[in-house]
Amino acid sequence: KLSVSPEMDIMEYCRKEWRGNTPVAKRMRKGYEAVAQKFASIRRIRGDNYCAFRATLFQALSQATELPSWLQSEDLTMLPENLLNKYDWIKQWQLKQKLGKKMGEISDEIKEYLILLRKKWKNISEIKDPVEKQEACDKLFKNEEEEYSLYEALKFLMLNTAIELYNDDKNGRRVPVFSWLLFARDTSSNPCQLMHNHLNHIGHTGGLEQVEMFLLAYALQYTIQVYRLYKYSTDEFITLYPNDPEEDWPVVTLITEDDRHYNIPVRMCQETML
Repeated sequence: KLSVSPEMDIMEYCRKEWRGNTPVAKRMRKGYEAVAQKFASIRRIRGDNYCAFRATLFQALSQATELPSWLQSEDLTMLPENLLNKYDWIKQWQLKQKLGKKMGEISDEIKEYLILLRKKWKNISEIKDPVEKQEACDKLFKNEEEEYSLYEALKFLMLNTAIELYNDDKNGRRVPVFSWLLFARDTSSNPCQLMHNHLNHIGHTGGLEQVEMFLLAYALQYTIQVYRLYKYSTDEFITLYPNDPEEDWPVVTLITEDDRHYNIPVRMCQETML
């Protein structure tokens, strides 16, 4: 099973998927036509509950030319240990296929995942040749064990970001609006609940909700631009997470038909790039 399928012409893909004349099919075709003004091809992302992670990380690595500063930080590898010393409840973190493991052991594993994320990002960002870079990404996303380890690292970074935002808000510092929305949910009124009711389930029984797409963007310090095809002809057709991005954050682009499954557009059309 391929995590990221080979490239296919966007309009060819659209014609295959949306043949009928229902209002929905017409809207999807219009949406794909708009994406095709900017991108030539689409790559399908494997549809398990990790597809938002998979699409975002694949796009970020495909265009990475340097290691982000937060990945260079010495503190990164100490993160699991430091958080555990402060928050006992993190012991209930659930690793994929490692249910029921004690957090003492888990902290070492998450440290390994964070080191792996740094290493892969560094290696791929150093590849200058675009074809070679693409091949390296394809290879990484065919290695299931490494791939899922990277998603565990991303989830943990999201937890860390959520804790920082929660504490900032409690201490009267300014936080982005999505942070209030994140903690206004009955199921995640604090980081502990967010972990139990949301982060622990991502990849197992659910994917990322919209407010968690903001959290992922903040954790990676990337702007995630999403073509939401079912919102074509509304002002939500192209949605940015976060909607007031930092100027220097790189941008990755995804496509969704329903806010649940994500694919990726590739090959920017020449005129768009100029």
